[in-house]
Amino acid sequence: MSWGRSFNHSVKAVCAAAALACGLTGTAMAQDADFSGDRVELIIPFGEGGGTDTWGRFWAPYFSVFLPGKPTVVVKNIPGGGSTSGANQFEARAKADGLTAIGTSGSTQFPYLLRDKRVQYEMRDWRVILASPTGGVVYVNSDLGVKSAADLNTLKDIHLRYGSQGATSLDLVPLLAFELLGLDVDAVFGMKGRGAGRLAFERGEVNIDYQTSSAFINNVTPLIDIGTAVPLFSWGAMDDDGNIIRDPSFPDLPSFPEAYEMMKGEKPSGPAWEAYKAFFIAGFPAQKMVFLPKDTPENIVEAYRAAAVAATEDKSFLADREATLGEYKQIVGEPAERIFRQATNVPEEARSWVQKWLTDKYSVQF
Repeated sequence: MSWGRSFNHSVKAVCAAAALACGLTGTAMAQDADFSGDRVELIIPFGEGGGTDTWGRFWAPYFSVFLPGKPTVVVKNIPGGGSTSGANQFEARAKADGLTAIGTSGSTQFPYLLRDKRVQYEMRDWRVILASPTGGVVYVNSDLGVKSAADLNTLKDIHLRYGSQGATSLDLVPLLAFELLGLDVDAVFGMKGRGAGRLAFERGEVNIDYQTSSAFINNVTPLIDIGTAVPLFSWGAMDDDGNIIRDPSFPDLPSFPEAYEMMKGEKPSGPAWEAYKAFFIAGFPAQKMVFLPKDTPENIVEAYRAAAVAATEDKSFLADREATLGEYKQIVGEPAERIFRQATNVPEEARSWVQKWLTDKYSVQF
């Protein structure tokens, strides 16, 4: 079974589309912006090699091609604090001139939603450019003897170790999932990103891990091919009715609700499940987003949105999207604004339950 193909993206792969960019027409406001000779920094608040870094490096050359004036767009990694360090720096230092953007993950918005004391950014003030839905896959070391999700019950009596960025990061979703499944998982905190978690898995320091779709496709598939990793389940995707279904990028893997039912013999329910669902929605259907600072002039915002639209219609983008981003439609403009608002409004009951659970289990103070 093929889980994807390796992908090595370069600026040259998209520069052929530059001629098309010259003929694009956008709004008059978008045409007013000009980044000729400029250097744009796309801040990724994680270390290199993880899902958000992979995603950001995929998008950067397309912005370079399709923004007016074709600026040089570079990725700047600022890891730390489960992504709050980079987000705090963006809030404090980024000017509203279009020369600094940030690419976030659920690990950036979860601390914000949970009112984590490290957060010094007001995310709802930022100007959203695009949202990238994604998924994630949980996998284990093949030495555990597990072949698929059908063998989940054999993990109940095994002590598992998971490399985590922090309990209030995007890792909240897997930690809640492990709790629901009743697995004995020791969270090893301090990872600078999911890429660091994967490297810890490869070194044998942890034996259960998850990666978002882009990192899984590119970096975990080789581990599966050589037989050192076994995929168990994906988080799933949302259908138009708000139901969690199988992830279209991994149709042969059960979704988390399916895996739960396979293990427990019943559908998930209860307050822990309701909390899980709320943060899953906030973390994955609109998990990765590109923002500009608050007060960015409308013509610059429109230039970025027009560039994102142009990229998603480009043949190179369409040809390469699946290998890096998976089978997910990129959300741009007003639809991105709507899903951003939904993702940053978690029901108060779910927030309160999760805060209490995090305090009781991991001594997180709010």
